[in-house]
Amino acid sequence: MDVQRPIRIERLDPSRLRIVWGDGFTATIPLDVLRQHCPCAYCKGEHVFGTTVMLPLQQFSPGMNELVALEPVGNYAVRARWADGHDTGIYPWQLLRQIAEMVARDDTSLAR
Repeated sequence: MDVQRPIRIERLDPSRLRIVWGDGFTATIPLDVLRQHCPCAYCKGEHVFGTTVMLPLQQFSPGMNELVALEPVGNYAVRARWADGHDTGIYPWQLLRQIAEMVARDDTSLAR
């Protein structure tokens, strides 16, 4: 599957990002939703050969939903750095798009 890359990621306000994709799709993602979907082993757990070696450990801490920076990772992802010090979540374009589409679907269903 050919995954489109974002052509623009911008901060709308302290709690939301807007992402514009190469195919014209645009979505606004609340930062708390982005943090909920952090793909790192610490947040999602870790599985090796079908065996769980680390359970997810979600902690609630001051600054956990305050985005400090998004840093490029090669040509395939961005790494999120959060105000609580968490910085191991790498969001490949495909995952970022899935999150964006989920948020867009939820916004559409709420508007009905």
